[in-house]
Amino acid sequence: MLKLPGLIDPHVHVREPGQTHKEDWDTVTQAALAGGVTMILTMPNTKPPIFDAETLDLALSKAKKKARCDYAQFVGAGPDNAEMAASLADKAAGLKMYLDSTFGQLRLDDMTLWQPHFEKYPKQYPIVAHSESRSMAAAILFAAIYDRPIHIAHISLREEVLLVKAAKEHGIKVTCEVCPHHLFLTSPLPQGEGPGGRGNGRMEVRPRLATKEDVEALWENLDVIDCFATDHAPHRLEEKDSENPPPGFPGLETILPLLLTAVSDSRLTIPGIIQKMYTNPRKIFSLPEQNETWVEVDEDAEYEIHASEMFSRCGWTPFEGWKVKGKVRKVVLRGKTAFEDGIILVESGYGKNVRE
Repeated sequence: MLKLPGLIDPHVHVREPGQTHKEDWDTVTQAALAGGVTMILTMPNTKPPIFDAETLDLALSKAKKKARCDYAQFVGAGPDNAEMAASLADKAAGLKMYLDSTFGQLRLDDMTLWQPHFEKYPKQYPIVAHSESRSMAAAILFAAIYDRPIHIAHISLREEVLLVKAAKEHGIKVTCEVCPHHLFLTSPLPQGEGPGGRGNGRMEVRPRLATKEDVEALWENLDVIDCFATDHAPHRLEEKDSENPPPGFPGLETILPLLLTAVSDSRLTIPGIIQKMYTNPRKIFSLPEQNETWVEVDEDAEYEIHASEMFSRCGWTPFEGWKVKGKVRKVVLRGKTAFEDGIILVESGYGKNVRE
């Protein structure tokens, strides 16, 4: 058995409060444990969004009752909550800024709205930016101007990874993450040639899937990428197959087998997985150590990915039928066996808020 530290996913959408038909704190943390993830950092674009003390308390109260793995909750940057968000920094995973996508109270219409957040949010915690291409370049400029760390979510393009590389070489405090779907899937897909021959609604994701050249550039610059993160964004199958499919993929239960398969194919190493799913997330987000916590993996187990065997409520995966190598057999969280041979063994509420 391969023994890994408890893995950390710094980019997870829980959907609670507001959309528990897709996922809630119970199902998302079961999915995490089944995937070898013992700590998740969760996004604020729920309904209502998490942007003040009241909504942060709402999310954390739900988590306290239901979560089975450890967690921290991001607070969202809005057009007029810079003071409030900064006051919540010690209780939050960090500050999330949506610079390309907008979500109600988290809408940031122009760059002048970014400034108060860069000025006020405590520098010991990073600002995480949903930004793409030119807005990503602008966010990195703000990090340089205000001399503070910024973490770029889900990079997907050659131009993005090369810009992050250049920024690091010039001493700008920027880190970044990449998602498995941007490493293993490409676009465009001809109509009707999605997973299992279905249409392309299931391939809708933000940032969009990129070209083969972009994907290869990510692999060629893995040393620039600080973290692997799922951007676990579950939607029900009927929503993905509708005329207006929402963007997003589930990912908590598939990230490790996909990465371990890449190890088997000599594209990645086990130390590389540990660095990008444990060491770097802990450092970037100032996360505590989880004592007596580890994951046991059968490196030689070969099998197919099937959503019917997963814990996520959404009921599908873009990797349906993929053949992978490496299966999670056991997860121990803070001295207690939390998952073993396909069974969740810890109760709702066992998860711990790591910012308390």
